This record gives sequence, structure tokens and C-alpha cells, in this order.
Amino acid sequence: MPPRPDNDCLPYLRALSDESRWAIVRTLVASPEPLTLGDLAARNGLSDYNASRHVRILHEAGIVTVEREGRFKWIGITPGFRSRLATSGAQTLDLGCCRFDFGQKSPASRGKNHLRQLATISTLRPMSAPARYLMIGGFLGAGKTTAVAAVARHLAESGKRVGLITNDQGRELVDTQMLRSRGFATEEIAGGCFCCKFNSLVDAAARLDADAAPEIFIAEPVGSCTDLVATVTYPLRRIYGDRFSIAPLSVLVDPMRARRILGLESGTGFSDKVVYIYRKQLEEADLIIISKRDLLDETAEAELRAALEREFPEARVLSVSARTGAGMEEWFSILESEDQVREGAMEIDYDTYAEGEALLGWLNATIEVKCSDEIDTTPLLQQLAREIQQRLVAAGAEVAHLKMTLSPDNAFAGEVAVVNLVRNDFSPEMGQELDEPVEGGQIILNLRAEGDPEQLEAFVRESIAAVASPDCRLSLEHLERFRPGRPVPTHRDV
Repeated sequence: MPPRPDNDCLPYLRALSDESRWAIVRTLVASPEPLTLGDLAARNGLSDYNASRHVRILHEAGIVTVEREGRFKWIGITPGFRSRLATSGAQTLDLGCCRFDFGQKSPASRGKNHLRQLATISTLRPMSAPARYLMIGGFLGAGKTTAVAAVARHLAESGKRVGLITNDQGRELVDTQMLRSRGFATEEIAGGCFCCKFNSLVDAAARLDADAAPEIFIAEPVGSCTDLVATVTYPLRRIYGDRFSIAPLSVLVDPMRARRILGLESGTGFSDKVVYIYRKQLEEADLIIISKRDLLDETAEAELRAALEREFPEARVLSVSARTGAGMEEWFSILESEDQVREGAMEIDYDTYAEGEALLGWLNATIEVKCSDEIDTTPLLQQLAREIQQRLVAAGAEVAHLKMTLSPDNAFAGEVAVVNLVRNDFSPEMGQELDEPVEGGQIILNLRAEGDPEQLEAFVRESIAAVASPDCRLSLEHLERFRPGRPVPTHRDV
């Protein structure tokens, strides 16, 4: 085998380190023709979603090709990867450090873990080692999901196995769908915050461990939740200290909202009891992360940093931009190397906390999209977001966060378009866009605002009617709306 550049094998090792992806490649190597996603899923006992997630990773590693034909996408082996098989001999890939045999299993090996018999990497950390636990919190609209994706991508590119846990009071989460669309193993805890569903948090980690064996878990709590140190990280340290090492708690802040709440500039905002929750989140933070720093000039950034350091002196304040990468390396270093050391729970009035949460309206909806011809999804999502925004502004209902995803009917690997609105005076912004037009799909809508849930429902229904047309029909398939109930933590270590 001719010499290869250093680290040439790393993309293959990362992609083939998963049993399901190895099985998909073995199936494709044995097939004389490309296969559809559904066929691959059926042959390997996978759901379409999981198969699509694995195919995306294999495609990014240069192992498989993806060709679109009408509503179908066909998956095959790339010529480059097949040539390496031929160089190594028959259906075997020899990378020097390990060897992958893509031939069919012999009768003697059926039922055994064929991948792990053939591929060994001496430097892999033992599976019994404690996993790293990162929690990235912050108020609604602070940019947590974008930051979680950036941290997860950095860790994955460093060779770490990563599992994500999302959390919300409702169901059908945009965050979960967006993170899964980027290829991350993700579990969702719905119907309550981490503090009130502590056992579900541990169970989610166990499911991820069984499926993807993460070395690092990243948990994103509900945006209106606080008291996380006493109710989540302390109990994890006490009960499961042999299974997890706990990183410092990061709390993100949207810079424009933070400047208003700290009195650095004027503008619309939340009532005092909602602000109470916001400030308590910052009070318990080990790290306060000013997100979206690209939105501020140097003077405004320095002023905000000084105000946060003055009002919350126990926290370290960092300023980052997940979009540009500015400031991220320092944050990555702390998350990977430092443990949470702060002791003692903060004081919190649970009556005020509960009343603040009860002022927020929660609404989740799914909307079916059917068009007579292909359309660009970006203008559709932006128009729907603007319609909802106009009604919120007219009613004086401050938006905490409006998120929507649109999943095409013919998506092969979980592709989604994503739009976000984080303040009443902010323009709806695309977080992800589809590279091709669609004829149909499903919108998942998550709206959080300080307002009556029934009023929020009326705004959403009116907006759907305003955007729909004879050529592009929007049908509301499901809707739930409510106010969060009083938080009742499973544990509270003081």
C-alpha cells in the first residue's frame, strides 16, 4: 500500500467507529449498484432517521456518494474509497493502525460484534472511564442551541464521542430537530425542566451511552429554568460522581437583551418577575458567556462585560461568537479541562420563580406544507415569522424566542431550514437554509412569549392564514399551548 499523509486515515476512523455506519458501508460495498436510504435502513435494521444521520457522516468523510433522482437520493461508495479497498485487497481496508473487513460475515461470526473483532485502536479511552458533563444554560433566545452545536462540533473534530440532551416544557422541539440534522446523537426530555425530571436526565444519558457511548454529554436546559446547580449538577456530583465529571456551568446571554436588563440602554423588555429568573440564571453561573459578540462594537462589548462582572462577581465573563469563532477557543479550553468547584446553593424564592414562569406563554405547533410547484423555503419561513412578530408587537407581548424548522418531505439525511426571532425589534434570521426548493414538508414552530397562551394561538392561526395561498397550502396539524407549572425539583442539594 503506498504511503499516505499523516492523519489521512482519521476521517475514515471517525466515520467507521460506529457499528451501524460500518454495517452500512459493508452493505454498499457488497452491492453492485447504489441503494436508496430506505433500502439501506431496512437491510441494517435501522430507522430512516438513524440511517440518514449515519449516511450524512459517511458522506462528509468521503466514503459514500449521494445522488438525487426525483424524490429519491441514491447512496453508493465513492470511487476513492473503493480504490483504497482494491489497493488493500478484496473487500478489506487496511489503515495501518487498524483493519476493516467489509466482506460478508462467516457463519462462525454471526451474532458477534464483527467490527470490534477486526478494528482495534490502542489509544481509545476505556469505556468505563467517567464521562464529561457540560451544561449550557441561559434565557430564551440567548443562542444556546447554536452554541451547543459549535461546542459539539469542536469536540467531535477533536476525536471525542459526543451526546446531546435537549430539554423543554413542551414537545416537538426545534432544537432537537436542528441538532439531529447536524448529525449529533441527541436525546430529548420534554414536559418539564431538568430539575423536575432529574431521573429522566440520567435515563437519557444511559440511552445515549448504549447507542453512541459518548465521552462527553452536553445538556441544554429549558430557557426559563434556574437553580440548576442545586437541583442538577450537585445531585449529579453526589449520586453519580463515579460516572460524571462536571464542567463549570455556562450561562449564555443575548447581548442586546442583557444591555436592556442591566440598564445600559432602553427598549422593550419583560416584567419584573420574568427578569427575576433571568438574573438568577446569571447569579448561579460559573461562566457568563456573552454570545453573538459580532453584534456589538468594542465599546458596547466592554461596557456590557464590565456591568456583568460588577453585578455577578463570582462568575467569569467571556465574550464569544459561534458564528465567527471569535473567543470560542478559551471557552472550549475551560469546558474540557476545568471542573465545577463552587459550593453552596444560591438563595431563591420559588414563589417568585413560579410566578415569573407562569407569565410566559408556551406554544408548539406542527404545520404541513403542500405546494403545487417547488418553492424556496427561506422566504416562506421569514414571512410566517414576520406575521407572528407583527401581531406580538401590536399586542405588546414581548417575544422570548420564536423558532421554526421546515423539513422537506424528500429529505434524505434530516436536512432542515431554521429561522429564529429573539426580540420584538429583531428581524427574523435564518440559522440554516435548504440548498434546494421543495414541494412540501413539515414546519415545527416553537413560540415563547410573555403573553396569554390563547392569544398566542390566535396569532399563529391568523399568521398561517395570511401566508397560505392556493399554490402553497399550510395546514395546522397539531398545536399545544400552556403556561409552565410550578417547578418542583426532584433533588435540591444545599
